[in-house]
Amino acid sequence: MFNPFKNLGDIGKLQKIQKELQNEEVIVELNGVRVVMRGDQRIKEVVVDGVSENRIVDAINDAVKKTQQQAAYKLMESSRE
Repeated sequence: MFNPFKNLGDIGKLQKIQKELQNEEVIVELNGVRVVMRGDQRIKEVVVDGVSENRIVDAINDAVKKTQQQAAYKLMESSRE
């Protein structure tokens, strides 16, 4: 019999890992561009030639969010099959 609650423990682990990743950062500096990204793939800061570019941060974070939504939708579709 199908048990929809069987994987709740896995969901709890995933949520814990996601929370931990929010506190981690990766910093990349290349050709006058500095990018600070959290472990959960959210851009924290973009600096181009010493100038902070919040509009770039917002655009990238929106693009990442949309790709994550697409992935979640496809996973939901595949689980129905």
